[in-house]
Amino acid sequence: MKTFLMHRDRDFDVQRKLPWNWQALTEDLELNILFKAMALNDLFLFEVAKSAVLCGSGNDPETILYRQNILKDCLDNPDLVREIYDIAKEAMEGEKKHYFGLFASKYPSSILGRSVDVLQIFVGLLRKLRNIADTRADGFRSEGFCRFFSMLKAELDDEYFNTVQNHLKELKFREGILISAELGEGNRGANYVLRKTPNRRQGWKERFFGRKQLAYTFRIDDRDHNGFSALSELKDRGINLAADALARSTDHILAFFTMLRTEVAFYVGCMNLHRQLANIGMPVSFPLPQGEGTRNHSFRGLYDACLALTVSQKVVGNDMNGDDKNPVIITGANQGGKSTFLRSIGLSQLMMQCGMFVPAEGFSATVCDGLFTHYRREEDATIEPVWENWTVT
Repeated sequence: MKTFLMHRDRDFDVQRKLPWNWQALTEDLELNILFKAMALNDLFLFEVAKSAVLCGSGNDPETILYRQNILKDCLDNPDLVREIYDIAKEAMEGEKKHYFGLFASKYPSSILGRSVDVLQIFVGLLRKLRNIADTRADGFRSEGFCRFFSMLKAELDDEYFNTVQNHLKELKFREGILISAELGEGNRGANYVLRKTPNRRQGWKERFFGRKQLAYTFRIDDRDHNGFSALSELKDRGINLAADALARSTDHILAFFTMLRTEVAFYVGCMNLHRQLANIGMPVSFPLPQGEGTRNHSFRGLYDACLALTVSQKVVGNDMNGDDKNPVIITGANQGGKSTFLRSIGLSQLMMQCGMFVPAEGFSATVCDGLFTHYRREEDATIEPVWENWTVT
């Protein structure tokens, strides 16, 4: 199962290497103010916002528009999107409760038991997602969400849930464990195979008049610790393959929830930012990205979103038509707002290229390979010269 809510054909890589000048961009454009507004004291949201904004969308206008349409759906259905995010978050928190036992134990029986417990949690949450897809997906129009809900309906049908529940019920081994084996070299056990436990439920006629099955049995004495240890070892050999398969299935579903939480986190951050700017009374708009090879840069009412968030009140925007113009020189008196104006341009370019709305009444620009800033900073007094590699002549 794939979410594909950030790219049409691949997962979002939150660990992607940031641009080489990300620290300068963060300081010059005051991006931490933006990230904090998106995160609302949530460290995970902060890291996702940081990665998404600084890494962009690969300079692809189609990907930008793809994300914009998904974000529009999110702004139209904020409560439902937050519910999807909470489901994915709950799945990861539920898995963490079993994390140490599931991965630290070397015994197949322990791995199997904890995998069953985790999958029970996952199945319940997958049912919630499927219910959302069945009953509440009509309000979504974007390609990304329509594909996502169609995937849930196709892959999480009733047959899937019934099959999983039956398997999980059997793997609790309430009726005991049936294992077959062969005699190998030196009469050692070999080729252990876990078998499906037969249905032992019988009516009263079968219990009293049915033919008794012949079987050889033995009982281990309660004080025979070595016997119990040997029996436990045989059990682990028999269920080893089942434990490995179930652990892999758990990892697969966990990876789905992890990516779902990560990708939806970007849009939750955007919704958080949108609400704060709306409370201040500042406009936002979805920009029109232009492909490489064009020279387009025009906007109306462009303002510095970080400044508006800092002062928590309306700030003055600017208009410009810079289409087919190169270079553009900004002049003016000291303290006249030149730096703030340039900062608003750089910030909006980053926000556009990661698929967000921008702080403006209208904005159109050509995508670029890199954004570079050079703001004057105070000299760092903590830097000390390195003398050992110098040669004095």
